[in-house]
Amino acid sequence: MSRIGKSPVPIPATVKVSVSGDRVTVEGPKGNLGLSLPRFTNAKVDGTTVCLGRTAETAEARSMHGLARALVNNMVKGVSEGFQKKLEIQGVGFKAVLQGSVINLALGYSHPINYPVPAGIKVVIEEGTKLTIDGADKELVGRVASEIRSYYPPEPYKGKGVRYVGEKVIRKEGKTVQ
Repeated sequence: MSRIGKSPVPIPATVKVSVSGDRVTVEGPKGNLGLSLPRFTNAKVDGTTVCLGRTAETAEARSMHGLARALVNNMVKGVSEGFQKKLEIQGVGFKAVLQGSVINLALGYSHPINYPVPAGIKVVIEEGTKLTIDGADKELVGRVASEIRSYYPPEPYKGKGVRYVGEKVIRKEGKTVQ
């Protein structure tokens, strides 16, 4: 049996989990999330835990078993605690401004970049260069952070660009005149 898949997912007191067929719905203080379980997996609620099982013993079924358990665990954690990613912008004149539900990024291009914030995501900008992305859906929080970073990833010569907080950028030495 899958080592990850066989451990039950604990349900906090503030979270409600319901299973109907292959659909798992999780409701909590941070929001509501739903998931269609992958093939060969099933779920049932036992009091204060969610137990996941599989219907076959193939390699694909074993991998889907662990995946389903991890996804349900992330949903429970997301609606109870939430997920957070932090970005920082480095570079002269580089900044971000939140205008309603659109992030206006000035990243050294000839035009501003407007990024629409998806529903379920909360963005806080401090000092114009520090972005905090919060949400209940782990995949969506990571995707938003990744898309914002992809507009200007940190470059190795001067180190300017959008990076995750704590990310190490390996610097390169520039050309020298002989």
